[in-house]
Amino acid sequence: MDNSIFQVYEDKIQSLEEEIKLLAEKYEDNQQESTFFSDEEILMSKKSFEREFWRESQGCESPSDLKAQLESLETDLSFLMKFTGIQFTSHFKKTMEKTRNRTVQKHRLSGNCHSLSFHLEFQLLEMQNKENVSVVVSDLSITMESGEDSDVSKFVSSIEEHGNLLAFFRSLSSYAEWYEHRKCTFLHFKAKYPDVVTLPEGLLGDYIILRNSKHSGFELMVVWKIHIDEEGRTTPLLDLLTKVPEQVLEWKMATIENAPTGFRSMLLLFGIEAAIENLIKVVSLEK
Repeated sequence: MDNSIFQVYEDKIQSLEEEIKLLAEKYEDNQQESTFFSDEEILMSKKSFEREFWRESQGCESPSDLKAQLESLETDLSFLMKFTGIQFTSHFKKTMEKTRNRTVQKHRLSGNCHSLSFHLEFQLLEMQNKENVSVVVSDLSITMESGEDSDVSKFVSSIEEHGNLLAFFRSLSSYAEWYEHRKCTFLHFKAKYPDVVTLPEGLLGDYIILRNSKHSGFELMVVWKIHIDEEGRTTPLLDLLTKVPEQVLEWKMATIENAPTGFRSMLLLFGIEAAIENLIKVVSLEK
């Protein structure tokens, strides 16, 4: 997906989250304050509130209006989360320091992007002056399900160093989409060709083995890596490795040596799924 489109949705998500936070705080304050007064006092206060703020601004909203607007914003945010595949499952916030112009908070955030889980811990420093508000992320720590992948580890280290949460979520969405696609593809072929396809590392692994029980020792390994550089650019990398008995290798040397090149050509011509299925059909042949 084009980075500019991602940026538009990131800006929208950030704007919606800020609006939701403010509206939720206003609504919660109104609800809490109302528990300390009688019905008559609440009614009088409500009428006074409406008269006072109607004169100042026609944009005044009652708690019920705020609640309706909050629900609408939450619906929009839910759509954007589904669009990116990112779902937050838990969030903990603790205010460490709060003054007139400075707020320091610690956050713990967990969630999933497609089937890939993640956990974040970071400190947020918010400084406000008359002209603007600045926010600085520090002490960022990221844990991801595929943390053993060297590319992912390098990318995470770069994000932690720079405290760039937006870059993390943008790249996470792309990486997790390929991660989910690989898992679903492996599952599809394992279900369709159970006698040929083997998953030595399960659905979370990055390769499958193709075998024909009638040709002992002959194996093809389809390796599917998901490369992510330190800038967060994600690229699928597929290759073919062969394991062939010596007696077969002697009289079919050229064919075996050219198999990886042929597989790469099929990837370009037919795409990932069709290329893998063609390999499976070749392995399944009786002769």
